[in-house]
Amino acid sequence: MTKRFTILLLTLCAFILSASAQYERMTDLPTVYIETFDGNGIYSKDVYEYCRLHYVDESGLVTSYDSVSIRGRGNSTWGLSKKPYKLKFLNKEKFLGKGYAKCKKWTLLANAGDKPLMRNAVTSFMGEFTTLKFNPAVKFVDMVLNGTYQGTYQISDQVDVRPHRVDITEQDYPLTIDSDISGGYLLEVDGFKDGNYFTTTRYKAPVRIHYPDEDEITREQTNYIRNHVAQFETVLASTDFADAEKGYRALVDTVSLIDWYICTEVSANIDGFFSTFFYKEQGDDRLFWGPLWDYDIAYDNDQRITGTAYQLMSDVAYSGSKDWVNRMWDDPWFQRTVYHRYVELLDAGLVGYMHNKIDSLQQLLSQSQELNYAKWGIGRKMYHEIVLYSSYEQYVEDLKTFVTDHCAYLKQAFYEKKPLEPTPPFAPERFYYHILNAKTFKPLDIANDLIVQKSIDASREEQEWEIKTVGDYFQLINRGSAQALNDPTQGEVGPTTNVGTQLNVATPDEHDLHQLWRLLPQGTDGYYNLENAYTQHIANLNGGNANDGTPVLSYTNDSRNSTSTNRLWYILPTTPLPEPEPEPDPELAIGSVEPAEYALAYNPQTQALHFGSATPEALTFPVRVYTASGRLVGTFRASDSFIMSARPAGIYIVTWTVSGKTRSVKFRR
Repeated sequence: MTKRFTILLLTLCAFILSASAQYERMTDLPTVYIETFDGNGIYSKDVYEYCRLHYVDESGLVTSYDSVSIRGRGNSTWGLSKKPYKLKFLNKEKFLGKGYAKCKKWTLLANAGDKPLMRNAVTSFMGEFTTLKFNPAVKFVDMVLNGTYQGTYQISDQVDVRPHRVDITEQDYPLTIDSDISGGYLLEVDGFKDGNYFTTTRYKAPVRIHYPDEDEITREQTNYIRNHVAQFETVLASTDFADAEKGYRALVDTVSLIDWYICTEVSANIDGFFSTFFYKEQGDDRLFWGPLWDYDIAYDNDQRITGTAYQLMSDVAYSGSKDWVNRMWDDPWFQRTVYHRYVELLDAGLVGYMHNKIDSLQQLLSQSQELNYAKWGIGRKMYHEIVLYSSYEQYVEDLKTFVTDHCAYLKQAFYEKKPLEPTPPFAPERFYYHILNAKTFKPLDIANDLIVQKSIDASREEQEWEIKTVGDYFQLINRGSAQALNDPTQGEVGPTTNVGTQLNVATPDEHDLHQLWRLLPQGTDGYYNLENAYTQHIANLNGGNANDGTPVLSYTNDSRNSTSTNRLWYILPTTPLPEPEPEPDPELAIGSVEPAEYALAYNPQTQALHFGSATPEALTFPVRVYTASGRLVGTFRASDSFIMSARPAGIYIVTWTVSGKTRSVKFRR
């Protein structure tokens, strides 16, 4: 602490205590002044004290709130000297301004055991870097309680169901006969077993129901969500658990699952499974994962489990949702997806992004942390800290070093976590495919008839390819252009000669060897080489460049095929192919015309697919229902309905052909 700040602290504390004190900022952060009505301190986590609150923002503007309530919060952190608090306003307030929630309840995080004061904030920013939707607010302030300076605090959200928080459907209260009780629900695997919780039967996970509130939830709602979580666990424990349609993936949002898990591992949060937030939306059978919450002992900051820079939390962290995750690790899909998504995040600059956030927060907290540690001591052990330093800068550098080392370790650990099956010979199904480079995760695309890579665009048909079997080879037909992938190399060619020509597309011709390819399996990661039948060259991303528009070349075929990511490609299904037009059915063909207006609908109550039309007499065409993998599960006439109750939850594709036009719709049951 500098002499200047010692004098500043003494002067400002005396100033605050004087009867004529004005509310001013203590540092370049905002300052929050809290004054209880009776002058008492805050001694309970259960009983609120009424108070006045004065918020001095960065410009010095003072906003005052009357009839605010404050109480303690936290579990083990409530026992620390520097205590966390919970605020409750009389009315909903936009306490942090535009872009934040308008709510009554807010938290004041002390971050007492986190010497850089930023682990929760860094984790929230990491969530924003991924696909996680709901990441807690980060606003640092100096806090004064009843005239006594308390230190640097972080204003954050209460984890609840609200816009700008966990923004899911709020259920009717009170319920009516027409109320939809399928969601939303906000849940937490909570090792402390606080509040309204139940213990799951299969994995013995204590699941707390945060929303609907304990004093509003009905027995019907409780039974619904208990049964839904039980169904998830039953499927997860079943022999079909790894099946895309019958297994757990049909009951989880896989995008948020993977990113939540990766964030838990990157942060090395030993409480990440002990406390796991997840939620269910109305009308959606999937469980979604997040938000990330309570990360002050993460990033190797707890002496009870040390050496986490080189360990996986799924191996060493405290129990809770850990059994769920370790069961998922037995699924080859989970193994591959965690690894590939993590590599994608690394290539997108995750480590540099986190370092930049740490640096920015260090600068932001520079003045405030000096006052904080003048009160609490920079080298004083507050909780379970592993290391103690004499300067704030050392703690920050220690955090950055951990991020660097741990992120490097995770890449290898995810790769080695479970042995993967060798990449199988490619067998095309009735889908269009993305062909994505293993290094950049960007697909083959077309620019002026030449082959390049571009960022994934789900609406762009030029990134989708039909893969047709032609004898011992494959022909790759572009969906958008209807042309074939072609190696235009001319002259004397061989595996290592006359290489470097950019691939293009040409009018499909199954007899032209320039358009025929072998898809050669490589390694255990689902990689393939694309080897041309005529040139014997390998499709290669020029220089491994990540930029959109990078050319894809006809290139050397040698021993580096299995190791050079420039030559390795993922082949992932995207959209089902249109069904071949069926043989005419004389009975159905009579009078079969396309209705002027019609729509396909699914009724979740009756679990029936059915068509509606302004001209129902025209609903004479046959309809087919397929699984996401292309397996036919049933047919029906459009004028009838098709009951799905016997079918497992998952993705289905419905197709029909009218007047020579094939239509298809994807839906989730």
